[in-house]
Amino acid sequence: MKDDRRSSLRDAREDRSTASEVPLTPQSASPSYRLAFADNDFLCRDELRPVRLQLELLKPQLLLEENRIESTIVLFGGARIPAPENRGKARTERLADLSRYYDEARKFARIMTKRSLHTGGTENVICTGGGPGVMEAGNRGAQEAGGKSIGLGIVLPHEQAPNRYVTPELSFNFHYFAVRKMHFLMRARAICIFPGGFGTMDELFESLTLIQTRRMAPVPFLLFGRDFWEEVINWPALAASGTISDTDLDLFRFVDTAEDAVSAIDGWSDAAPG
Repeated sequence: MKDDRRSSLRDAREDRSTASEVPLTPQSASPSYRLAFADNDFLCRDELRPVRLQLELLKPQLLLEENRIESTIVLFGGARIPAPENRGKARTERLADLSRYYDEARKFARIMTKRSLHTGGTENVICTGGGPGVMEAGNRGAQEAGGKSIGLGIVLPHEQAPNRYVTPELSFNFHYFAVRKMHFLMRARAICIFPGGFGTMDELFESLTLIQTRRMAPVPFLLFGRDFWEEVINWPALAASGTISDTDLDLFRFVDTAEDAVSAIDGWSDAAPG
């Protein structure tokens, strides 16, 4: 089966090469003559959106399988949180204070990666959004431990290059937020949420909703920084209003340090994590 797939891949590449070598005529120069799979303009048509969605789902899936990645530890958090050595460049004093969570993310990723390597390095691989801030800290800690880590980037108007700590062959780029989120959660054995902004809030509540509705199996769900999260979200008020159940508050746990997070993961219970 694998040999047949490789043979088909060679044929497609050969045809693409051969098609580019034909004499230039009005017919061969027409966009209609391009091979469909080699025609970027065609692939970007609105009608091809289902195909693009499938490709974005399939490409990372195949490459992660080829790299034997079986499960992940996902880190979400603010791109603007600076490393402690750069806290002087933070736009606000409170943002500078949050730099301690860069260190905690880095330390946590280092600990979890060392554990992963003891069992072959294919389970509980650190996975981030591949950008700066908390994401960089996670990939950095994994690299310092001598392991691989994943970066799931996305094209944005203010997009920056992937941070330099992502394992190159596990650095991905997405157009569709929905497919990117699927790849974040499909293999997640734990989800760690650090202080952040709109993007982090989106990832927090979408992940919690999937667990709350049992569309995703319960996993350790850790919010780093109790003071931050209790200030920006009135969790008891949500339960008191009846818009969520009291038991929904047990879907996650607050932690403040990397060591707290490791202990929480080791002692997690689906029934009563809180």
